[in-house]
Amino acid sequence: MKRLWTIILLLAPLAVFAQQVVVSGNVVDDKTGQSLGQVSVSAGRVSVVTNDDGDFSLKLSEVPEKVSVSHVGYKTRYLNMKVGQTENLKVRLRPATIQLREIVVVNEDPRELVEIAIRKIPDNYSMVPEMLKGFYRETAMKRKHYIYVAEGVEDMYKTGYDRSVKRDKVAIVKGRRLLSQKSSDTLGIKVMGGPVQAVVMDLVKNRDFLLNKEEMDAYSFKMGVPEFINDRQQYVIHMEPQSDMPYALYHGKIYIDCERHAFTRIELDLDMRDKDKATRTMLVKKPMGVRFRPKELSSVVDYRYDDGVTRISYLKNTFRFNCDWKKRLFATSFTATCEMVVTDSSSSDIHPISSNSSFDSRDSYYDKVEFFLDPDYWSSYNIIEPSESLDKAIQKLVSKYRRN
Repeated sequence: MKRLWTIILLLAPLAVFAQQVVVSGNVVDDKTGQSLGQVSVSAGRVSVVTNDDGDFSLKLSEVPEKVSVSHVGYKTRYLNMKVGQTENLKVRLRPATIQLREIVVVNEDPRELVEIAIRKIPDNYSMVPEMLKGFYRETAMKRKHYIYVAEGVEDMYKTGYDRSVKRDKVAIVKGRRLLSQKSSDTLGIKVMGGPVQAVVMDLVKNRDFLLNKEEMDAYSFKMGVPEFINDRQQYVIHMEPQSDMPYALYHGKIYIDCERHAFTRIELDLDMRDKDKATRTMLVKKPMGVRFRPKELSSVVDYRYDDGVTRISYLKNTFRFNCDWKKRLFATSFTATCEMVVTDSSSSDIHPISSNSSFDSRDSYYDKVEFFLDPDYWSSYNIIEPSESLDKAIQKLVSKYRRN
């Protein structure tokens, strides 16, 4: 019996591997040939986004009938899939042009449109608990080279959109990290609560952050030029700070589906005019003797419509800042990014994530995962493919670690 079970256990992963189908390729602008990053590539509920080089890899249990490729401002492409012809695809997206007649009759009150979209949340978003599977990555760069990379797969339990975010939890399924071994890269950058972005930055659900009366009263609203997302026309609404608050406000752009009145994309850039307020928003703590100078905090939150429900699908935060030391003549620039894509979702047989297993907003991802070397670490999990520059940086960090 021991031998029989050994054979079964050895064969099981082989059977799973044999069933895996990879849909991979590169997405570019049809006119310019320029690579397109953050493009959504999906087959049903399973999805990924392209990296900065336009590359993607989608892992599925079987060959899908179609794969959709969509990006803001472009016409959606639907790729017919055939066995043996799913890899190294070359996908060209054409810009979606807005006809003059489509933008003449845009005489809406932008603030009222936002409030209508808020009232329509129960019609557009899930009212039942769901479990989302996601891939998370955070990186730090000193000037133009990477000094830190961490990434992992996470589960996200989300209650219905008629509830608050208090019971929404995130748990790390699998995670790893790399850190530069150079003595000159001594400034440690830790992003607090990074994986909890899926809870905090779900701005449609976490309306305490932005979409509530008190916060919206601090902004002016203006209609922008309509755009297309996934072949659907969107209202584009610009938000600008108009009040003096005790904390930094944002310059924002909100996309609302013209027909469903659902939020589909929110872009935010922290107002940097008051450096003290911006610093309090970005910085938790710093070493003694280091001066922190904020440069940018930008956020993108995307939502995707599928099976009659709009769900959070992608988000990215970018932090740029300079640090200088009292004894040094020149400041050093740093860039930190946090990126998460929802790769799958389920609405059946859902159980909450326990508090003991969840990632806390006060936790650092760096402290929760370990160093990695395994090239087959991700197995069948869907991830955001590393860009060429990031992939080279990972290999360099690994080589330096091995030599040390």
